[in-house]
Amino acid sequence: MTSILPARRPGRLVALVTAVTLLAAPLAAVPATLSAPSASAATTTSVTIKTIGTKTAPYKKKVTVKPSVTAKGKVSVKSKTLTVKKSGKTIAKNKKSVALKAGTYKVTTKVTYKTYTLTSAKKKVWSATKSKSKTQTLVVKQGKKPSRTAPVSKSNCPSWAPIKGNRTTAKKGDWIYHVPTAAMYKRTNPEECFTTETAARKAGYRKAKI
Repeated sequence: MTSILPARRPGRLVALVTAVTLLAAPLAAVPATLSAPSASAATTTSVTIKTIGTKTAPYKKKVTVKPSVTAKGKVSVKSKTLTVKKSGKTIAKNKKSVALKAGTYKVTTKVTYKTYTLTSAKKKVWSATKSKSKTQTLVVKQGKKPSRTAPVSKSNCPSWAPIKGNRTTAKKGDWIYHVPTAAMYKRTNPEECFTTETAARKAGYRKAKI
């Protein structure tokens, strides 16, 4: 007996072909391989001016402040300078570094630089000089007062550390110190100066008899 298969309906065949086509279309749009970014595209060229952090100056002295700049990529930094103002008055202009005592300042960092591109022959082609700047508030703190310090001149100690330490002999136990009321005080040339007698004794000095 010959079996007779039911005929397929044209509408179902069209729907099936359409569904297969729609599923295959996105796959055809995807490239077989993805190319990696070129080395030149991956390298970023930048110049960044960083904020200068809070500084601490030694007691009654100054601390040196310098620009904080980083450069990356095809770039060459030409100059880094500081302009410093305090209470609206300029105290330093376009300096490579500035010595500042305790206080609050407006500091502008300026950097000039050039960027370059490479030709096919690996030759650098430089841009015109560029510049950028950044202004910040900088706080310089006062360091703690030490118990001893160096003389301010051959024969004088600072007013805040008036006791004169004199090492006229090589032996530590024979070092002597002079208080301001001592008879030999003015004639003594100190090697060290102290805030208190206790500090002088801890450093190995004994009090002068005259």
